[in-house]
Amino acid sequence: MRARWAFLLFLGACLGVLLSLRPWRLFSPRTRWVIEWLQRPEAHPEWRSRALVHCNQEAPFLFPTEGYIGYLWDDSFRLGHRHQGIDIFGGGAVGETPVYAAYDGYLTRLPHWKSSLILRLPEDPLVPGRQIWLYYTHLADREGNSLIQPDFPAGTYERFVAAGTLLGYQGNYSGNPLQPVGVHLHFSIVLDDGRGHFRNELDIRNTLDPSPYFGLPLNGQKNRNRIVVCTEEP
Repeated sequence: MRARWAFLLFLGACLGVLLSLRPWRLFSPRTRWVIEWLQRPEAHPEWRSRALVHCNQEAPFLFPTEGYIGYLWDDSFRLGHRHQGIDIFGGGAVGETPVYAAYDGYLTRLPHWKSSLILRLPEDPLVPGRQIWLYYTHLADREGNSLIQPDFPAGTYERFVAAGTLLGYQGNYSGNPLQPVGVHLHFSIVLDDGRGHFRNELDIRNTLDPSPYFGLPLNGQKNRNRIVVCTEEP
């Protein structure tokens, strides 16, 4: 009985220590870093990636926006979740950080899309003969007011855009005005369904690891504890 009470007291002491910590310290390193960045981006200038540069001269895509690469492809930041792309947090206010086309493509914005765009690439630059799609989202404020460039209104189909074209600005739209996300761009590479349409981006099996397209370690399963930064000169 004495041993049992000693064990319970030990557990209580451990719980007290945990509760005395800031709650975010119980999260993964990636989530802790994201929260640090959102709270004080000016404290970590070395974490900031540049827009409109090739992160690696052998990789085909331009980096689509400026900011901290917070979550990677195949990260898991809640139970049962597998992240389908990368999240880039600008560190500024809604509508402040520009977002650009990473590669030449044909832009579509479906009629009901408030914060999203997708670019069709007829030829995957790394796999000749394969069509892929580049998906951008969170380009609206918390209320759903679009931050997409007026050149691309809802209902736009197959508008050619060159790499580096301004598409819009980072926002925090989540679909629920009461639960906005941190200001960022979610970017993913989506597979074609074989009939000329993009697959469902919400399923990671329909997306590609963006690492070779940027020349960066953007796979969350292979890179668990390293902050990724794109710094290459244009």
